This record gives sequence, C-alpha cells and structure tokens, in this order.
Amino acid sequence: MWTWLPFQVVGVADPKPFAREKLREQHQIAESNTFEDWRIVAEREKFADAVIIATPDRLHKDPAVAFARRGYHVLLEKPMAVTAADCSEIVSACAQSAVMLAVCHVLRYDPAVRKIKELIGCGAIGDVVHIQHLEPVGFYHFAHSFVRGNWRNEEESSFSLLAKSCHDLDLIHHWAGGRRCIKVSSFGSLSHFTKENKPPEATERCLDCPVEGSCPYSASKIYLDRVKQGAVGWPVSVVCPSSIPDIESVTEALRTGPYGRCVYQCDNDVCSNQVVNMEFEGGVTAAFSMVAFTEEICNRKTTIHGSKGELCWNGGSQVQVFDFLSQRTTQHNAESKVPGNFSLVGHGGADYHLIDSFISAVACGDPSLIRSGPEETLSSHRLVFEAERARRESRVVFCGAEED
Repeated sequence: MWTWLPFQVVGVADPKPFAREKLREQHQIAESNTFEDWRIVAEREKFADAVIIATPDRLHKDPAVAFARRGYHVLLEKPMAVTAADCSEIVSACAQSAVMLAVCHVLRYDPAVRKIKELIGCGAIGDVVHIQHLEPVGFYHFAHSFVRGNWRNEEESSFSLLAKSCHDLDLIHHWAGGRRCIKVSSFGSLSHFTKENKPPEATERCLDCPVEGSCPYSASKIYLDRVKQGAVGWPVSVVCPSSIPDIESVTEALRTGPYGRCVYQCDNDVCSNQVVNMEFEGGVTAAFSMVAFTEEICNRKTTIHGSKGELCWNGGSQVQVFDFLSQRTTQHNAESKVPGNFSLVGHGGADYHLIDSFISAVACGDPSLIRSGPEETLSSHRLVFEAERARRESRVVFCGAEED
C-alpha cells in the first residue's frame, strides 16, 4: 500500500506559452501564479515550500541562488551549474538560508545503484580496488541531443562530460566511498559529426536529401517514422515545443527547425567520446568511458573489482557478485516499486524515487532523505571540471592543487 504525502503544484514560470499553459492546465494552477519569467516569482512574497528548477544549463545558478535566499527548498536539474564557482555559490546560498538542496542526479535513486552501494558497504567484494564504468549514449540519442539539440554547443550549454556524464562521475565518486580524487587524466574529442564527413551529395536538411535513406542519423528516421507509429514522446516531443506532435507539425519542424538539419552541417562542438581515469585516496582507481556510437541508449555497464570479489551490473535490476573464496556467483535483485499510475518510469523507476525523496524530505523536514545533497554533489561536480581540464590541457591534473 502506498502512503501519499500531500503535495500540490501551485505555480509555474516558463517563457514558452505552450509549455506554460500545458502545465497550468495539468496542475490546475491559478492564472495569478502563472508567469513568463522566474524573476517575477522570485520578487514575490514566498508562496510555496519548494521550487523545481529545470532551466537550461547556463541558467541554473541565478534562479537557484535567488529562490534559496527567498527561503525555498530547491530541486535543481543537473548539472548544478556550468562553472565550479557557480556550483559553490549555489551550495553556499542554500546553506546560508538553511534550505534543502537536491540535485537531479537521478541515478543515485536507481534501486540497482543503491543495491551496489549496499553490497560494497557490507563487504560483499571486500575492499574496492577498481571501478570500470561505461555510458553508451546511443547513436540517435547523441545525434538528437548533442549534434542537433540543446546540448550540442558548449557556448550555449556546457561540455558533454558535464551535460551528459556528471551522473556517471557522481556514481563513481559515490561508490568509491566519498574518497577524495587525488589525480585525473582524460582524453576525448568530437568524432564523425563534422563537415569533413558530410557525403558529397548530402543537402543541409534531411527532408530534401537524396542520400537520406542510407544515413542512420536521418531526421526522417528518428522523428517522422516514430510519429507514423504513434510514438510522440521523447525525442519527438522535443521537436515541437510549441504544439502537439503530429505528421504535419513534425514535418514543418524538420523543414525549418534545428532537428531537421544534416548531422554533418550543424554548429556542434562537444565531445562524442571521452575517457576519464581517476585515482582516489587509498589507491582506488577508476576508469570511465562515454561513447556516442552505441546501440544501447544510456544502459550503463559497471564492473567493480574488490579484494574478495567482483561485482557486475549491466543496467536493469540485476546485480551480480562473484565471490573469490567460494567461486560462486550470486544474483541480487534490486526491485523498483513504483505506483502503477505514476507516469515517471524512466531510469529504472529512479525518476519516481527522486521526486518522492525530495517531497518526503520537504514534508518531514529531513534532508537525510535526499540522496544527492549539496556537499557530495559539489565534490563530484568539481571532479568533472578537473577531468575536463585534464582533457583540454593534455595532462594529469592533481585535484584541488589549482584554482578553478
């Protein structure tokens, strides 16, 4: 039986009329609490307990600081901000105002991730020696989000290790027991999605392209084919932010908007593949790989090598542990209990658990219910910034030894 805590959405701010009105109707929000700009809300007298900030990456810091200072508890979309200094300012503002901060590191709330942490904690594999972690982004996901989409250009959003993989470095930091990372190296680049790789016959837009049929990144395949099958959720829903997706609206969006562009003719500059190598206190090492060119979509794969065993997770709810002494493998099931009528079922049910934990923390006044709180999240974000510095400067970075 589910115990529901009282929670009501009482206001919304969004510059896009379609999205704003949709949320207003969905939650029956009063017209007086419907706004085009978050700044208007921040100037008003406080009228809610908490705020969810889901602005673009570069617009996280200002609203987070402003609402914290007004006394709102904050649920902030990841990444916290696009510089280490701004991340620190957010944490400081929340601490000074005595409000709770939860960052949407949604994987922290995945039951399998929690099971892994539990198994490490109870000594199932002995002392952690090495963590190997892969994020397969997915070929069409990368083309959608990081070639054509909102996170394609660092000047407009952030570098891909922060935008896409701050989740993953946070998990590694978490599984390493919160040990401080001593040094880090990283390598990576933008591969394939460049003007140099554009086929000679290709045009600037997929709908007019004579070689579209032989291109796996065709906008027609990724979007129109889905609409024809009745699938109008992500990624199709992103293509038409101002209307309901259908054949006509999606076709027009591909003809005129950013998602219809040739993947070899975009203004993208973020890495499509990157590796990060880390050494933590006590000699624990970790290796992370992010790659765009995969069949699987964000189905992380992790192997943690311990002094007494080996733990493997290939996404999903099953965690496997091989014990060196008995030479037996044990399967551990991390069941996700999510109400059947709940719509947020992504990330193995972690979307639900994140929202549930934040609401419970606010309702009970208990920040310990938040699994992605300020200090540990700030530490893992700093690790991301230091890893990216290592990549850019082609050197090993000794963490914390230099100013941001």
